[in-house]
Amino acid sequence: MAAETGRHERTSEFVLKRFERWALPRLAARLPGWVVPDHLTVMGLIASTVIGAAYALSNRNEAWLWLVNAALIVNWFGDSLDGTLARYRRIERPRYGYYLDHLTDAYSTLAIGLGLGFSPYMLLAVGLAIVIAYLLLSINVYLETHVFEEFSFSYGNLGPTEVRLLLIALNITALSIGPLPFRVLDVEATVFDVFGLGAATAMLVMLLVRAIGNLRTLGRLEPPAGGNRRNG
Repeated sequence: MAAETGRHERTSEFVLKRFERWALPRLAARLPGWVVPDHLTVMGLIASTVIGAAYALSNRNEAWLWLVNAALIVNWFGDSLDGTLARYRRIERPRYGYYLDHLTDAYSTLAIGLGLGFSPYMLLAVGLAIVIAYLLLSINVYLETHVFEEFSFSYGNLGPTEVRLLLIALNITALSIGPLPFRVLDVEATVFDVFGLGAATAMLVMLLVRAIGNLRTLGRLEPPAGGNRRNG
């Protein structure tokens, strides 16, 4: 089965999907022969670690946010290009790649969420809420991959690349006008907490909507036993 081998149909519909379809194969074609997909995966992991550390270090100096932005670009390069390079060179390892890709995604999400939570721009509780909501969406995607044999990580046409661009925009805003702090019920918060809570809430709502749709589809494909029998 497709889900068992890692050969699942990709149906993601990101806003920047067309751009990535054009750019990533061209980037893969220009990489030197000694660069292999695992190198790019490690690059993405290192970049996500740098993002988390730089967010935490922004307590000392906001200029660390520039490193965050640079590392977000490197993370996109490594995370998006490793699979593209494998397909371009026809050296795919479907089960290995599927397992490694999603394991590293989970680590990257945790590293970035904790970094945000330890930064002066977001409460730790909000950063963890984003991590939990994102991981719940990820679990749902993995379940969909198994039962429907297709992989779609987009929710509302937003994917990892769009999230990275949003973080870059927020970082530039923080560098330009600061965190814009305020107090709610004696709790100090910032505008970034508002965005974070909004993002976490939106992810949970999208998860609920998608789960209901999936259950309805599965219910039609697998009706209850005896559901077509007449009573009595």
